[in-house]
Amino acid sequence: MKIELFLDEDVHSGLAHALRKRGYDAIHAQELDRKGRSDSDQLLFAIQQERCLFTFNVKDFGDLVYRFGKPSKGIILIRIGIKDRHLKWKRLKKLIDQYSDRLLGNFVVIDTQKYRFRPLIYQQLR
Repeated sequence: MKIELFLDEDVHSGLAHALRKRGYDAIHAQELDRKGRSDSDQLLFAIQQERCLFTFNVKDFGDLVYRFGKPSKGIILIRIGIKDRHLKWKRLKKLIDQYSDRLLGNFVVIDTQKYRFRPLIYQQLR
């Protein structure tokens, strides 16, 4: 399954270009003039476009989907600190290549050692 990604503005915009160069379907908030929009609006856009949201913003998107019940197709969050930043691309690439069939319908957390898949409660627009 080929996954389609929407990169939130807190992710470096060059990552979308790097992903596309390697054959992945990725767009960035900045490319679509969506910089500065609310997290809720970005989440709605991602679901309307049938894309997984890729972010570094754990608190806000976690709250939106679990605490406030906002729908999402899928969210990918990287929790890798500065010290291990060299692992970010490697871990993301492995996730997409090996687990793309599990990205939709889950909140996925990437860290240096593992991937955590937590089912999303609301996947459809109400």
